[in-house]
Amino acid sequence: MRGGVPEPIMERSRVEMTENGESSNECETKHPGWLPLSDLLDAADPLFEKVLFLPGYEFSSNVYVVEGTYLSIVDPGNDYTAFIDLFERGYKPADVKKVVLTHGHRDHAMGVFDLLRSYPAILENGGFELILHEASPPELKDMVRKSGCRVTEVRGGETLEIGGLDWEVIHTPGHTLDGICLYHPPSRTVFSGDTVLPHAMAEPDEDAGGRLDHYLFGIRALLGKDIQNVLPGHGFPVGSSGRKVIEETYEGLMLKIIGVEPKAKTPWIEGATALAQRGFLQEAVFCCEKELVCNPEHLMALQLKAFSLNDLGRFQEALESLDRLEELRVQEKGDLFPLIGKGYALMGLGRYRESVKFFDEALRVNSGVKEALVYKGMALYLAGDYDEAMEIDPFRTEFMGRFKEELKRKEMAANSSGMERQ
Repeated sequence: MRGGVPEPIMERSRVEMTENGESSNECETKHPGWLPLSDLLDAADPLFEKVLFLPGYEFSSNVYVVEGTYLSIVDPGNDYTAFIDLFERGYKPADVKKVVLTHGHRDHAMGVFDLLRSYPAILENGGFELILHEASPPELKDMVRKSGCRVTEVRGGETLEIGGLDWEVIHTPGHTLDGICLYHPPSRTVFSGDTVLPHAMAEPDEDAGGRLDHYLFGIRALLGKDIQNVLPGHGFPVGSSGRKVIEETYEGLMLKIIGVEPKAKTPWIEGATALAQRGFLQEAVFCCEKELVCNPEHLMALQLKAFSLNDLGRFQEALESLDRLEELRVQEKGDLFPLIGKGYALMGLGRYRESVKFFDEALRVNSGVKEALVYKGMALYLAGDYDEAMEIDPFRTEFMGRFKEELKRKEMAANSSGMERQ
């Protein structure tokens, strides 16, 4: 890995000195040049007939060209020969009207300047539109603007027209702060940049705002989409099993967070516990679900999953886990978690009076459980039974404490506002 990206897939040729001091041109693996994506992916979608792919190597990312009434380039890379080869295929520099950067690293972005420097016809015909995240390097944006090209900054959520098709911009920070992916729902295809790579994982680049917790945010966003084909910034495109590659990246990130080597086999429930302790509740749920696939009656996995789902506000899903937990714990006495958890989930769903029944049942087992008393008071209060709620001492104490904090906060805000007006 160099700078968080895989070592070269293929080498060009290299020059070595022979024993007599003469140079020899040693060709290792011949670079295949531009490849139609339809030749690489076993898919019938017409999108792949419109995309050309140039595999990257040590100092350059993959480069993609999307054909249409004009040419769009996704990540122009860092290889001046890329465009020599492209334009020798019959394409014209003036046909390049859009350039999208998945992030601002040199191996993805330097081709922007090669296009501007080496092909005057581009600027003579109005230039191109550079599309990148608003957090991308300002120097890059300024230099492109000064050249006479347009710069469009995105934040995520926008729809871009590329090759006559609509692509959703997904902000995927983590490797860098400015990472984006482009998603085409009809073909279930994503340009993933360095966010998702086959057989590798990009390291967070702290100098470019990269962070592990942000990386999880970006991968979660991709997992929320129906993705089948991944067109990465390094490595060959992945068809059909793209979601698996995204999940492998997700799992790799979780292992990094809990400090486990990728080759080590950590039981899913141990990973879930470690992640929950660090506050990564969505990841804890993911690990619990993996554990439950292997052992559907794993009580700790069901309990931790329900706990995490409640804290995430996913109350209906929490109820389903708690129902299953109740089924498996019929013979166990004195276990209050399923009762309090179910009451909390019902309260979250706005079913306040129904939730009170579960808190009462927990209090019949142990009348002194503060958590059940506070939640019961909260449910009664939200149901409109204010007097009954205030008769519960732990709830009244909690309520008055929060009420005083809120009054203090409002008073401080009012004082601050008054000072600003003066």
